[in-house]
Amino acid sequence: MTQKQTTSIFNITVLVAALGYFVDIYDLLLFQIVRVESLTDLGLTPAMVKSEGEFIISIQMIGLLIGGIIWGVMGDKRGRLSVLFGSIILYSVANIVNGFVQTPNQYALTRFFAGIGLAGELGAGITLVSELVSKEKRGLSTSLVAGIGLTGAVVAYFVSQNFNWRICYFIGGGLGFCLLILRISVFESGMFRNIQKLSVSRGNFFMFFTNKRRFKKYVMAILIGLPTWYVIGILVAFSNDFAIAFGFTEEVMPKKSTMFAYVAIAVADVVVGFVSHWLKSRKKALFIFYVLTIISIFFYFTQQNGTAAGMYFICAALGFATGFWAIFVTMAAEQFGTNLRATAATTVPNMVRGALPLVMILFKWLQTVTGDYITAGWITGAIVMAISVVAAWFTEETFGKDLDYIEE
Repeated sequence: MTQKQTTSIFNITVLVAALGYFVDIYDLLLFQIVRVESLTDLGLTPAMVKSEGEFIISIQMIGLLIGGIIWGVMGDKRGRLSVLFGSIILYSVANIVNGFVQTPNQYALTRFFAGIGLAGELGAGITLVSELVSKEKRGLSTSLVAGIGLTGAVVAYFVSQNFNWRICYFIGGGLGFCLLILRISVFESGMFRNIQKLSVSRGNFFMFFTNKRRFKKYVMAILIGLPTWYVIGILVAFSNDFAIAFGFTEEVMPKKSTMFAYVAIAVADVVVGFVSHWLKSRKKALFIFYVLTIISIFFYFTQQNGTAAGMYFICAALGFATGFWAIFVTMAAEQFGTNLRATAATTVPNMVRGALPLVMILFKWLQTVTGDYITAGWITGAIVMAISVVAAWFTEETFGKDLDYIEE
């Protein structure tokens, strides 16, 4: 069955997409939250916890990168709902298995498959919502999806405070299977059903590379999102190591940094939708949040001899500043026709997540060049922000764009 467009931002599809992203974020950030506890429990030394943690998070991101392509293509070939069902089954099973791991290699393998599964959730949900809600209000709807969904990280933190890390993974898997029941009530996109009747190429990932203008749009769509995972994957995830480098006397807990960051991200992802709606522009809203990100990064690297409370506050500020994830993914969906939309909306955010290992390599290389953890951190941030600002400048405005068209 299909669903016609609606002017309401509150409907079952938006709700189910939001809850799906909630479970997605819970599982995606769970490793970051229980990283130290779980790897220590496996018998690793503090030095190994750091190195293996970097390795496992990189492996998870590579899984997201691969999964983004798989689910994106499937979303355009077989429908948005096929992704919503298939991806959640895979990552739910992977998370349950994750609760039984005994070695770092087993841990990395399960996070890889979980990453593949997690890759499909947001893109398919955003695509479905974008095609369901009217063009004037789709930015508000996708922001609502992201705002509700991102609270999954907050719930993951509080669950980790009350349960063993293995139980946390079991809970994540169980939440996924519960979500499958709600998915039954969701209808397929009418736009997708319409192009099924046409003799047109759907979900052809290589179409992004066969046309110069389309290739440029695709690359720009990816690059504008880089600051999000530089902030979450490096500054917030390793806030404890930066605290030591800054000379803190208090212990900083990465799980707490992540919780504060994601509370702020969830709020900002709703706010950015209203800012974009008020300004009638995706790009203007994006640049406002870029400025906030640059300011927050500056204060992050001026914390010499600071406090744990100060670090948590700045992580919250960084989270709010990079809370443009909803608009970023919405822009990716709006850039392309219906026959490539799910592929774009699913691969673009996962290309950004998959870029984290490359950013991590840059960060580590700069440590060897500069000999200083802090200097390497802010130089990495400066490079990432410069790339994203230039990409955003050359990205076309998509606010109010009619999405009922196909890519030739």
